[in-house]
Amino acid sequence: GVVVLGNATDGGKSGADGGRPDGTTAHVDSGSVDGGSGEDASGDSGDSGPRQFLSCDPGGAGMTNCGASSESCCTSLEVPGGTYYRTYRNSGSGPTAEADPATVSGFRLDKYQVTVGRFRQFVTAWDGGAGYLPPAGSGRHTHLNGGLGLTNSGRPGTYETGWSTSWNANIDMNLACDPHYATWTDSAGKNENLPINCANWYEAYAFCIWDGGFLASEAEWGYAAAGGNQQREYPWGSTDPGRAYQYAIYGCLYPYPTEYASCNGFMNIAPVGTATLGAGLWSQLDIEGNVMEFVLDWSAPYMSACTDCAYLAASSNRAIRGADCCFYGTESNLQAWGRNHDAPTSSEYYYGFRCARTP
Repeated sequence: GVVVLGNATDGGKSGADGGRPDGTTAHVDSGSVDGGSGEDASGDSGDSGPRQFLSCDPGGAGMTNCGASSESCCTSLEVPGGTYYRTYRNSGSGPTAEADPATVSGFRLDKYQVTVGRFRQFVTAWDGGAGYLPPAGSGRHTHLNGGLGLTNSGRPGTYETGWSTSWNANIDMNLACDPHYATWTDSAGKNENLPINCANWYEAYAFCIWDGGFLASEAEWGYAAAGGNQQREYPWGSTDPGRAYQYAIYGCLYPYPTEYASCNGFMNIAPVGTATLGAGLWSQLDIEGNVMEFVLDWSAPYMSACTDCAYLAASSNRAIRGADCCFYGTESNLQAWGRNHDAPTSSEYYYGFRCARTP
């Protein structure tokens, strides 16, 4: 199923190479930031969870005009559960060297990377630290393990603990991290449909909690990128990404696919959903390219086979997946199994994120 809230007028269109699963439906609702008792992911009133998609409620650029069909930027797509190998290779002839299996329960993964327009609503709500801050323990996968959330593969027998209020001080909104490539502007302008970058891991997680979701685990993100047990070479399949930015925004080829790419700044970063042929099996766009994406886990070697797991034993770096628009966006980095990592306080132009949600 497709869930769309926030003044959307279009129920979500299927992407290339797999599209949305047969029989899915779209829900369209116009939410309100001060929506009383709140709404769950199906739009029903009740106390079953936090309000969803606050970031798209106002409507407008970067909120309700994303992708080729100018749909809600908060479109969230169902990813059915299954088992796949986190480690593998695929050169176009099928997966090889498969190892480190993981089983993932069904969840929703947002179709688009978080835009400047959506993140602007969070910055307003945060209000320099005087406004919204995530409650202690929020941001867990409460639909798993009787509400306990993901299992902690770094410390067997324990579960994810959610947001720690000790992290509040790490929300500093250093959104001008690079004078040439930062997509943030102090007032709304022409960048609202670009992916937000320069946010650190804490800000990404806090945004997703505020928006009614959470960061995907690395296993969940990798499952969506691989197309589940199809173990794809790229999220869209094995078609060469080419140089015309149809499949991915990478290598400084956007907006001019010249023989010799030119890296000039944030103009090399495309509005989310531009690379329409790069949709994954469940129609998420920009899984590879544009900006890399923070995920929930700390960075560590994959542990043995696990179910609904994340590595949550503190280490130096958080896991990052995907490729970026420019210097770290080579063709080989677009392969679905690639992994990266950096300190959770790191604020870089090549880092962005998208949110995941309960099914």
